[in-house]
Amino acid sequence: MTASPARRYDLDWLRVIAFGVLIFYHIGMFYVTWDWHVKSPHAGPAAELPMVLVNIWRLELLFFISGVALRYASDKAGLGAGAHLGFAGQRFWRLAAPIVFGMAVVVAPQSYFQLLQQGEIAPGFWRFYPDYLSFAQKFSVITPTWNHLWYVVYMLFYSMIALAAAPLLRPLANALSRVRGAGTAILLLAPLPFLAYRYLLEPQFPTTHALVDDWATHAHSFTIFLFGFIVAKNEGFWRAVRRALPVAAPVAAACATIIGFVWLGDRWEAIRSNPVAAALFPALRIVYLWSVILTIAGLGMRFLDRDSKTLRYLTNGVFCYYILHQTIIVAAGYYLARLDLSWQAEFAVLSVLTVAGCGLGYEAVRRIPVLRPFFGVSGKGASRPARTGHAPRAAALCDDTA
Repeated sequence: MTASPARRYDLDWLRVIAFGVLIFYHIGMFYVTWDWHVKSPHAGPAAELPMVLVNIWRLELLFFISGVALRYASDKAGLGAGAHLGFAGQRFWRLAAPIVFGMAVVVAPQSYFQLLQQGEIAPGFWRFYPDYLSFAQKFSVITPTWNHLWYVVYMLFYSMIALAAAPLLRPLANALSRVRGAGTAILLLAPLPFLAYRYLLEPQFPTTHALVDDWATHAHSFTIFLFGFIVAKNEGFWRAVRRALPVAAPVAAACATIIGFVWLGDRWEAIRSNPVAAALFPALRIVYLWSVILTIAGLGMRFLDRDSKTLRYLTNGVFCYYILHQTIIVAAGYYLARLDLSWQAEFAVLSVLTVAGCGLGYEAVRRIPVLRPFFGVSGKGASRPARTGHAPRAAALCDDTA
């Protein structure tokens, strides 16, 4: 029997980084012209280029890491029918509880402050709250709603489908692992389905995050989630990722430069009016997306494959941070927008309040056992001891709620 390989701490770090990027992206949404829940008086186009460059890959990275994590966690739970069903049931409730609680409690202030800033309701959260829960649809936004928790809703459905298909997916994954050169081929061919989705589905199905009609988003997100599940333990694929770094990083930089050139020069109309450019630009976006993911994964393998107390703390807490962060941003942003601060001071205060609020919230939740299931917090906390180098690689990722 082959010994278990060393733990992949880099994948734990990538999960933490992916959630961290998402949190700061939502802080950025307070400052751009795009539609969002509340807006800063300083909102404008200045921050939109970096937001665009991050937006292209941020969710795909998160779904990819989540697929990898589910594979490790489900394999560790056992391959027998009883263990498989038990794990699926556990995963269902571990994701469903934050969704229901989040919609009823955590997300409600987001709708309140949004409607308040729009002048649609009068101050008084407790007067608003019964209407929020009533399903009466009295407002310009749907209530109750899941807002940023759409990711958890999608993860619940994707996880259940992947676990139901696991008896077919695992043999496929194992067979690919035994094929010489398959890792490199997988790496090179992976962008193809996303190119098809970009050309065929995205023009027909704009993003809604409403689950039932979001077919282009499902195609992208579920495919890369399944991709992560399949390649999670494919050593050939991960060796190919490491080798690809010197190529992937320059390709990502070149694509970002081209996108920035078009964005800053407001050359969209020129792109649309040129049939060749209009056909190629969506492909450039997919190449950029995949090269960034390969670059981040390759850098993680080289520099982040190490344990630390910080990693153990964040591994257990980052999902709680995710659940809390947008409500903190929206509430703090509403009040900060009324203080006539400079954008620098406003941004600094909002960032500190968001991170500190998430940290304090996690510290409170992990000390109150009844609240832990609603925020995706395990009972292990941040104090669990470091494991030895002989621990199975799945160990850290098995704590992944998402």
